[in-house]
Amino acid sequence: MRDLSKYQGIFPAFYACYDRDGRVDGKAARLLAKYLLDKGVQGMYVGGSSGECIYQSVAERKETLENVMSEVGGKMTIIAHVACNNTADSRELAAHAERLGVDAVAAIPPIYFHLPPKGIGKYWNDISEAAPNTDFVIYNIPQLAGVALTVPLLQEMLKNPRVIGVKNSSMPVQDIQMWHDEGALVFNGPDEQLLSGLAAGAAGGIGGTYAAMPELYLEIFRCFQAGELAKGREVQNECCRIIYKMCSAQGNMYAVIKEILRLQGGPDIGGVRAPLLELEPGDQETVVQAHEMIRSAIAKYC
Repeated sequence: MRDLSKYQGIFPAFYACYDRDGRVDGKAARLLAKYLLDKGVQGMYVGGSSGECIYQSVAERKETLENVMSEVGGKMTIIAHVACNNTADSRELAAHAERLGVDAVAAIPPIYFHLPPKGIGKYWNDISEAAPNTDFVIYNIPQLAGVALTVPLLQEMLKNPRVIGVKNSSMPVQDIQMWHDEGALVFNGPDEQLLSGLAAGAAGGIGGTYAAMPELYLEIFRCFQAGELAKGREVQNECCRIIYKMCSAQGNMYAVIKEILRLQGGPDIGGVRAPLLELEPGDQETVVQAHEMIRSAIAKYC
């Protein structure tokens, strides 16, 4: 039986890194990877929603992963999201990720055309086949993909020995319990419910706001493991308040987070790619407020 302990803990979703001209920036990717390694997180999820994958080419996604692996490969657990909206490109990215030595590849279902479960399963298995020596993680995010994972489809996918589990970004915590009961390793997706997800059986969390405040999510995970649930709820509630503040800006949340990272002394990783909205006039006040909320919470709880 495989040792899946490397998938327990906090996994920030890696952000897209751009230069001043909006091109993918390998140096910035290496700096962000090192920054997160130094924070003590278990690993990273590269090339997913937070990485703006649907707005990037296959070559750009390869470049980002190559730079991440050159900086932190072998030093932390790396899960590479490789799904594109066609099987051939997805297989190419999966094979590339395996050559680089990632720990697992992951994929959402195909979007736009809502395929039947048989079609979705074939798509996932075809991707997994291109990385035959690498673990595979299903990415369930029905609110964006338009298709939800079901128990029968998960049962069918678990017949593939490379499939280890699910990154679950649906909002019902019940889903985590269902996937866990089927024998799947589960990552909690919604940042606002990490503590609840862990209680429902998640091994860890993958989140889009984790890199903005990894100390707080690491503390939630520690509190859960130590049975300090009262404190864990306090920290979780503070993370939720910070997320609500981030989302109150007119610009995209990732544009807000990237500016917060700069204020925290983290690497400059550019803006976001159109059609995502950059910061709007007045958003800087929201950025500063969220930054101060993070600093205060870290000082109080960590």
